[in-house]
Amino acid sequence: MRRRAPIELFALLYFATYLPYAVLVRWLATIPYPPFGRALTGLEILPASTIVSALLTVVFVCSSGWTRQAHHVRIFGLSLPCPTRWTVASGIGTALLLFTVPLSFTFKGVSIPFMQLLMRGDVLLIAPLVDMLSGRRVGWYSWVALVLVSIGLFLTISTRGGLYLPPLAIATVLLYTVGYFVRLAVMTKVGKTGDPNTVKGYFIEEKIVAFPVATLALALLSALDFGPQSGQLSFGFVGVWTSNQMGWVSILSVLLVLVSIFSILILLDARENTFCVPIERSASVLAGIAAAYVLSHMSIGARPTSAEMIGAALLIAAIAVLSFGRRLHSRPSGNH
Repeated sequence: MRRRAPIELFALLYFATYLPYAVLVRWLATIPYPPFGRALTGLEILPASTIVSALLTVVFVCSSGWTRQAHHVRIFGLSLPCPTRWTVASGIGTALLLFTVPLSFTFKGVSIPFMQLLMRGDVLLIAPLVDMLSGRRVGWYSWVALVLVSIGLFLTISTRGGLYLPPLAIATVLLYTVGYFVRLAVMTKVGKTGDPNTVKGYFIEEKIVAFPVATLALALLSALDFGPQSGQLSFGFVGVWTSNQMGWVSILSVLLVLVSIFSILILLDARENTFCVPIERSASVLAGIAAAYVLSHMSIGARPTSAEMIGAALLIAAIAVLSFGRRLHSRPSGNH
């Protein structure tokens, strides 16, 4: 079996792609779109970015040869990738992430670091639960890292004085947490084999379901005509394609595809979720902190608060504990 690259490398690449992704989403939701006299909302950007990301993912998996690792079914003499019942469930969970993640960067009056810490903190809390339910042993270093991250989350929320989020932001956090719980449970059941080919096949089968489900859900919400949000989704399906923002939306989609690749390479590491999830979550939170500084320099947002910076420092400590603790635990004992 071919040896995988270190998980820390994937975390670094995740950070390097998530940072410009977060900056670009917030920037697009802030700069004025002349025909409207205001910035585009997250819902006006989301449909096109989802569709373009789906097309780019197809190009990637076909050109990389990853399709050979997926399950296949023959239709009219053609052998086509086909998800299993497990990857269908994971794809539905991922579909929830596809529209909650970009939305999380667009709420006015809610900082990116705060939303990052809140959404990632929920996932960190369910990671050991998934491990224990699946019978996987959780190492001491994973528990230490989880405590460090939880302290950072608590400090940030308490300093802010509570949640006080718009209803759509609360719904975004809840749907994100549900989506990740489903995804982690399935990954733990069938994906954490340590085989790189399993990762490739899982990625393809999951995305086969996720992108169509996410696009269909957005289309149905648009067709229901439930108010201003419905009109925003309609523009995202039709009007945005001829707008001067489409080039930026395309770049955003490229970054989203890269983020999704590095994310699954981290999460499908064979080690327990309480080890893998904090590494992936910490990389995204640190990217959110860095994005806040970049946006502040661009006069688009406020700099991270002291509590958010303390939370970031605790996350860095958690990464160190995970990295060195795992190696210390796996080192063979004996006299030297």
